[in-house]
Amino acid sequence: MGLFSKKSCSICGGEIGLFGNRKLDDGNMCKNCAAKLSPWFSDRRKSTVAEIEEQLQYREANKEAIAAFNPTRTFGANMKLIIDEDAKKFVVTRERDLVKANPDVIAFSQVTGCDLDIDENRSEEKRKDREGNLVSYNPPRYTYSYDFDMVIRVNTPYFDTIRFSLNPSSVEINPDNPVTADRAPDPRTNVDYCEFEAMGREIKAALTEVRNIGREDAAPKGPVKCPACGAQTVPTASGCCEYCGSALQ
Repeated sequence: MGLFSKKSCSICGGEIGLFGNRKLDDGNMCKNCAAKLSPWFSDRRKSTVAEIEEQLQYREANKEAIAAFNPTRTFGANMKLIIDEDAKKFVVTRERDLVKANPDVIAFSQVTGCDLDIDENRSEEKRKDREGNLVSYNPPRYTYSYDFDMVIRVNTPYFDTIRFSLNPSSVEINPDNPVTADRAPDPRTNVDYCEFEAMGREIKAALTEVRNIGREDAAPKGPVKCPACGAQTVPTASGCCEYCGSALQ
C-alpha cells in the first residue's frame, strides 16, 4: 500500500482526503468526525474505534443537555464559564450560539478542583553596540509578562481537565521601562493584571461554591446503612457516615 493511498474513516466509512487522517489506536478517523469530539479531549491517538464511537454517542446526547441548558451566570471575557444554577450545571465556551457549538455540559458534582495558574515570563532587553551586535545592558534589563489560565479538574469518562486562557494577549509590565533583575516590578500595580487575577479568583470561588452544592445535592438525604460499621446514619455534607466517617457512596 502506497504512502498516499486512500483511507476510509473507521467511524463513518467516508473517504479520508489527503492530510485529513486522524490516526486512532486501531483505525483511522476523518477530520469531520474528529470535529465532533469534545474540545477538551486530547487522547485521540491512544483511543480505539469503539471508544471514539462511544464518545460520539455521548456528544450526540449532549445536544439534548444543551437544548435544556438555561444560563443564569456568566464569567470571563473571551472564553466564558456559563452556569445554569437551576440545573446545577455549567459549560465553558467562547461561542455565542450554544446549540451550534455543543459545549460539554458538566454537572457541579463532577468538579474535583479549580485553580488559577498565573505564568510569569521574563525576557531580557538588549541594545546594539557600535558593530550592530545585540548586547546586554549593564546591569541587564528585563521586561515581564503574565498569562492567566483557569484549570478546572473534572470527573468525566473522556477528559479530566478543562484549561483555558483568561487573557487574549499577554499582560506586559513596564514594556517601555525595563527593570533590572533586583528590581522586579509589582504586577499588582498594573490594571490589566488585577482585572484578570480578580476574574480568575471569581471563577474559582464560583466553582468552589457550586461544587459543594452539587456534592451536597448528590448525597443521600435520608438514613442509610453504613457498609463499613453497619450503623443507620444520616450522611454528612461530604456524604460520610456520622459515626465512623466512612464514605457512603
